[in-house]
Amino acid sequence: MNTPPEAARAHGSSIRIGALVPLTRPGWVTAGRHLLAGLELAVREVNDTGGILGRPLELVIRDTAADPRKAEAAVRELADLGVAAVAGEYHSVVARAAAARADAVGLPFLCSSAVLDALTEQPTRWVARLAPPQSHGWRVYADFLLGAGHSRIAVAAESSIYWASGVRILRDYLASRGGIVIELDMRALTPAAVCGELLANRATALLLLVGHPEPAVSIVESVRGDQRLAEIMIGAPAGQPEFAEWARLLGDESAAIPFLRYLPERLTPLGARVAKFLRERLGESPSFVAFEGYDTVAVLADALRSHGANRTRIAESWPCVAVEGTRGQIQFSRPPGSSVWQWARAPIQVVDRDPARLDRFRVRQARPLPRVFRGML
Repeated sequence: MNTPPEAARAHGSSIRIGALVPLTRPGWVTAGRHLLAGLELAVREVNDTGGILGRPLELVIRDTAADPRKAEAAVRELADLGVAAVAGEYHSVVARAAAARADAVGLPFLCSSAVLDALTEQPTRWVARLAPPQSHGWRVYADFLLGAGHSRIAVAAESSIYWASGVRILRDYLASRGGIVIELDMRALTPAAVCGELLANRATALLLLVGHPEPAVSIVESVRGDQRLAEIMIGAPAGQPEFAEWARLLGDESAAIPFLRYLPERLTPLGARVAKFLRERLGESPSFVAFEGYDTVAVLADALRSHGANRTRIAESWPCVAVEGTRGQIQFSRPPGSSVWQWARAPIQVVDRDPARLDRFRVRQARPLPRVFRGML
């Protein structure tokens, strides 16, 4: 007779959490490394303070490599292995596939970083998320563009659900406020050809809705190298300039490219302490993604202490969560239009790298997430 996964886990020496992380190409490996650093640091601290009711917490790590099929297979495997929950993932399209599979098999999934609004097609009790929905964050970014005087905005876009969703959010929001979005299809254009399109369309801003490092880096180099475009603003709402790799690849050209970052003006005392350890672990300043990883485990550890390792009880605990994270108190609600449980006060900033010192960020705009999201996709 086969032992049910829940029963096997109850008699095991550790409580296991599955971790979905992009660790190989074409996944964004740097983001995956930061996410994993946050997850692992939080697990280590839980275990250093006695674990979960005397039992150690264990991460079972699976590389998604930005592949939705790998994520689906990993969730199935982790469910069979008897993990109490699944955590992580950076890429929105991959997280969407993982969320659908977690919902199908009845496995709690706390998504760390993905922002795509429609994380699941139908409402589910099994999935919760820490990152703010794309529709809100990108509208904050659109407000920043308008406030900076940009109303003719070109977007260099690749083909994906995530990028298409971003274009739609920007177009709808800006159109109602007198702005125009000009879409440049990067399936048909080279980075050099983008320059001519910007001039022909009289755009004052170019947003990078493309992969990292390519073609994003090549587009920046082409535009910054064209003296006719010296006044154009380049932006990257998806956050490519957040990581030190961006500055290493582009040098001085990496500066003054505003992007969305999910950090508060000041970290909590916990966050300040965690930042120190993450910096030592990573050998560079931790990104917001690393803090998302830490907070993910903090939430799951609290749920496990309060409700045990039973999957159903963990999923039922989302509305009861009240955890002090690195970026503020984390509580979940289900806003109108949302199919998953959502941290309703996740911080949002628009920042860029300071031209005078590339390792320093300038906050261009900041806004907390309201308790109710209006007009979600």
